Parts: sequence; C-alpha cells; structure tokens
Amino acid sequence: MKEKTSRARRNSNTEVTVSRVHLHDYYARVNTIGKTGIRPFLLVPGIGVASTYFERLAPNLNSFGPVHAIDLPGFGGVPHPKDALSIEQYAELVGHVIDELQLEDPIVVGHSMGTQVVGELASRRPEISTIVLIGPVINPAERRVLRQGLRFAQASFHEPGRVKLLAVSAYLLCGFRWFSRVLPKMMTYRIEDVLPRIQARTLLIRGEYDAVVPRDWLERAGAMIPHSTNWEIPDAAHSVMHAHAEEVARLCVSHAEGSVREGDELQIAQSADGERIVAEAPSDVAKALSGRLVETVGIITGNDDLIAEGKTTHAEAMEQPPAK
Repeated sequence: MKEKTSRARRNSNTEVTVSRVHLHDYYARVNTIGKTGIRPFLLVPGIGVASTYFERLAPNLNSFGPVHAIDLPGFGGVPHPKDALSIEQYAELVGHVIDELQLEDPIVVGHSMGTQVVGELASRRPEISTIVLIGPVINPAERRVLRQGLRFAQASFHEPGRVKLLAVSAYLLCGFRWFSRVLPKMMTYRIEDVLPRIQARTLLIRGEYDAVVPRDWLERAGAMIPHSTNWEIPDAAHSVMHAHAEEVARLCVSHAEGSVREGDELQIAQSADGERIVAEAPSDVAKALSGRLVETVGIITGNDDLIAEGKTTHAEAMEQPPAK
C-alpha cells in the first residue's frame, strides 16, 4: 500500500516529494525528483546508507525522466523490521515499489548491496529491460568479512571527505545492531548465481580505485550476464556515483537510450572535453547545511514533510550558481 505523499514547494528541478510504500509490516521511503520525462529511474542504495548517496546523481538524471531514490527498511531512518530482511525480501519490496508507483519500464540502478537487490529483482522480473549495477558485490574470491572490511577501507582512502561524512552519519543512523544483522545476508548472497539469469540490458560501473570491486571481478561479472557492458571511471572509488555524478549519469542515460556499446571488454569513461568531472561543494553551504538539518529532524521525528522540505532546500543549494 502506498501512503500519502509529502511535498516540498518550489520548482520541478529541485522539488523533492516523499512517500511511503508498505509491504507486510515494513515500508520503503521513496524520495522523488521530477515529474515528466522519457522513462523513470529507480535508485537502490547499499548497506547502511541511504538515498542521500544519490543526491548528486539524481538531479543529473532528472532531465531524462523522474528519479525515485529508495530508503530501505532499517536504513536512512526508516524503522527496523522485527527480523533482518534477506536480499530476496528487499528485492520483493523494490518490486512492490515499482508496482505501487506504476512505474513503466524503469531503469533500475543499484549500488553496492543495492546491486544484489537489483540483480535479484531483474532475475525474477524479465519485463525489467534496463538495469545499472554500480560497484557490484560480493567478489566471490573475497567473501570474508575481514577481507571486505579491509577492501572497503582501501577504497575509502580515495573517497572525498563529504562522502566519508555521509557514510559516517548514515551508519550512525542505521545503528551497529541492524547493520550487523543485515551484513551476513549481504556476505552470503551469491550474486554470481543470479547474474546469468538476468535478461535485462545491464551496465556495470566501477571506480578506478574501488578495492571492493576489483577490475577482474567486474569483468567476470559482466561476462556472466547475457547482455552487458562494463565501464570504469578514472580517479573514482566505491561511491563513484557521488563524487563523479555527471559522468555516471551520462553513462546511465546513454545506456537507457541504447547508445552504450554492448560487449565484455571493459571501457574507460572519458568526459566530453577530456577533463575529469568531479562534483564540487554546494555554492551555498549554509543553505545546504540548513536543508540537511531539517531533513535530519524529519527523519528523527518521522515527519515526511520535513524530510521533503530539507531535501528540497539541499537540492536548491546544490543547483544554484555561486554567489558573485
């Protein structure tokens, strides 16, 4: 069941709406930007984090179609269910979001653990024609918690400070207890068994310095999927869609349009003018912080109106040109 939508004011380029989609005794929070376009995007984050990881990617996709970023149960301030959900249950919920929002042939994008959720969903629903897997996990050769922790630390060394801050705040909001209950689900999920069953056209993306997703694993993963292509973003790490949002968005839109060449050979992404595109800090830092504060209050109090207001304010701060 879909609950009422909370709406923040202002223009369609920055306006964020927030809704809840219920299934069983839990729900997903869906944060939406944009109303019109060719096809919708649906974004699924990884373990411990929230839709804020897509705050730079979503506006860059918005010119192609509406963007719906999900906060999964237990993450982003969404209440923890009684029992830890499996990857299969998360996939069922994401599929329910598609049905409840009546999304027609959405491009479904997953990051990190979100790639497991999206992969599982696509293997169950052959009508999903287009997916994007950013930083697919877990590398079967390193399916050990300590090894993955080391790889994550190596990748984090190359992440911008704002990504590290987002991660820390998200993990604190999630809580160690819930994280530790979901982690085994992610670690034991065999994505390599699911990939061959995916019929959707699939784009796989990794950052150059993503130790969690080494190049050879991405290439092997791509080779397992019948219709896929692999891309690597230079100078990026595991959270490539945040620090290099414009490049990732361009790849996602090109993939949705069918103009990304299909093949097993890994391709290195290049910007249009040969320069690396790295996201800058918001031009109005005070406004961005204000938006984040309002959003946090909304999360703590369970007030979706405040969450929408805060996200919209933050989006405005990100979009407006620097003051002269």
